[in-house]
Amino acid sequence: MHLTMVGTGYVGLVTGACLAESGNDVCCLDIDPEKIEKLKRGESPIYEPGLAEMLTHNIDGRRLTFTTDTEEAYRQAEAIFICVGTPTDAHGGSDLSAIFTVARSIGAALESDPSSDDPVLIVVKSTVPVGTTHQVQEIIQSCTKRPFLIANNPEFLKEGDAISDFSKPDRVVCGIEDPRAEKILNRVYQPFVRQGHPILMMDIPSSEMVKYASNAMLACKISFINEMAHLCELYGADISNVRQGMCSDHRIGNQFFYPGLGYGGSCFPKDTLAVMRMGEGKDWHCQLNTAVHEVNQAQRQRFWKRIESVMGSDLKGKRLAFWGVSFKPQTDDIREAPAIDLMKAALAAGASVTAYDPVAGPNLAATLPEVEQAKDLYAAAKGAHAIILSTEWNEFRTPDLKRVLNAMKDPILFDGRNIFDPALMQKSGFEYHSIGRASVPSTATAAS
Repeated sequence: MHLTMVGTGYVGLVTGACLAESGNDVCCLDIDPEKIEKLKRGESPIYEPGLAEMLTHNIDGRRLTFTTDTEEAYRQAEAIFICVGTPTDAHGGSDLSAIFTVARSIGAALESDPSSDDPVLIVVKSTVPVGTTHQVQEIIQSCTKRPFLIANNPEFLKEGDAISDFSKPDRVVCGIEDPRAEKILNRVYQPFVRQGHPILMMDIPSSEMVKYASNAMLACKISFINEMAHLCELYGADISNVRQGMCSDHRIGNQFFYPGLGYGGSCFPKDTLAVMRMGEGKDWHCQLNTAVHEVNQAQRQRFWKRIESVMGSDLKGKRLAFWGVSFKPQTDDIREAPAIDLMKAALAAGASVTAYDPVAGPNLAATLPEVEQAKDLYAAAKGAHAIILSTEWNEFRTPDLKRVLNAMKDPILFDGRNIFDPALMQKSGFEYHSIGRASVPSTATAAS
């Protein structure tokens, strides 16, 4: 099939590469000429395991091309996937300006080539509030008399595991109004559901809502376990034991029930706010989603208060080392990352800040250039009065603790992801603070 991706961000690039990998001819369109030139050379603008290799393989196989030319991108397309960003606007809703600009561009392109008898399928893959796909349809209809099909096809890609998520999806959700659209989308996705997982065909508003409902539920689980962790701290319980007892109930399960600094990234924060704004648009207050958002924002503030309770509120002359910057492992995405908020708080308190992240360094430099970056976790720990672990990268899980301890000025470690065993940390000489578990003094402190 001849397919076009409009937008070479996270969704468009992963979707385009995976569809090319399955044998389709895919053209990726973007308005940024510098980005397109890099992509033509096989250089991925984002960090995603396996993506760079997949890009190179399909570029070499001439199944994947990149362009800034709309005429070239739309000319032979059987389906056009709109994959542009919908960031949070100033009021907490979704900024749909890029979506509507693309819709007008597609309408103009269709009008300039009225000769084709087969209607092209326009697929809104960007995460959009309910009703947006029909708005896109109306905009295109206002620009052309040429017939076309419309559909919604939300993405469910976890950063750091996106290729696997696309290639082996739990489900594919498609909002359609015409059996011809269903036929095209079935052709696109059949190679990816041979393990028996469903392609769910439904009405367009329901398809749009599925994405928000899914992310809102996952965000809710994260905020729930963090609230339980705070109660554990107040009452002297251990969240690790509580989590084990709770998650052993098969009705509850264990995914996303890990206490930490809260969710971040490009999806959960944006989508939770969008759900709240959709409620306001119908004069209804989404109480649960509002609480989820507030608990999440409070979690990082609460952790900073924990740091202040140990280190003091005036950190002039103190050096804090951050292990991890990205909002989660296997990505360089620092959007809404808890580490960024914590670093800003540390800098405001007068501390000098050093950070190490395996891949997010360039993004950190662009966002907080005043933060010194270290070449590895041991260099970051050198001379530090405390370490703050913000991202659970695998290389942080079993470091040489003696080497870390010897590098530090003071043996204090704040674990924002609960990856270490408190007893081991105490035995190794650290004063150790985590989430939902009792703090432990270092062996030196305990003996004095």
